[in-house]
Amino acid sequence: MPDECPHTLPQENVLSFEEIRAFADAAVKNGIERIRITGGEPLTRKGITGLVGMLRGIDGLKDLSMTTNGILLKGFARELKVAGLNRVNISLDTVDPEKYRWITRNGDLREVLQGIDAAEEAGLLPIKINCVVKGSSGDEDAVGVRAFCERRKLQVRFIREMNLENGEFAVVEGGTGGDCRICNKIRLSCDGNFRPCLFSDLSFNARSLGAEEAFRTAVCAKPRIGTRSSLNKFNLVGG
Repeated sequence: MPDECPHTLPQENVLSFEEIRAFADAAVKNGIERIRITGGEPLTRKGITGLVGMLRGIDGLKDLSMTTNGILLKGFARELKVAGLNRVNISLDTVDPEKYRWITRNGDLREVLQGIDAAEEAGLLPIKINCVVKGSSGDEDAVGVRAFCERRKLQVRFIREMNLENGEFAVVEGGTGGDCRICNKIRLSCDGNFRPCLFSDLSFNARSLGAEEAFRTAVCAKPRIGTRSSLNKFNLVGG
């Protein structure tokens, strides 16, 4: 987490659930089959299970998932499943309680483990663990996360620490992210912009252009390979 307080958007600039649903509906009508809700931390947004239910109602949507830090998941897992969520990705960079507390600025690893238990019990499967590494999956903390996932029969993905400004990214180990050759992802950020690539400053606003026009333009503008971005920040474009 950054030391400085992240920049926040005025509330009127943040998409309502109704707008998210409408923009997601336009994307599905134009070929999107899978949606993942990310953040920040999506479980901190009031009424998040209502959004899950709204998205689940989109005709043609085949998979609905969420990326979460897992801290609040114990209290939401069953409700999310009932609302229509299929599965979760949980961010976990270490299984050392003290290191976890330091990385997350006082987070409690026990709450994450309870969240994983709750997700399993609710049937939010498969559970995928996202582990960010500075070097490789051979780093000490990554080895511990891998051993934990093997014991719990969880899927683990190792994600090299990224730098948007410098264009530093790599293919995800255990997943398909970061591989520009096969990337077919489009991101709708909380300010209403369809972004075809994290490592590009291209964005197309669904409010001003209309959802379908913004989506189609973003798809057509998707670069063959990511380069760098001087405008995007993870607290605005999501994790």
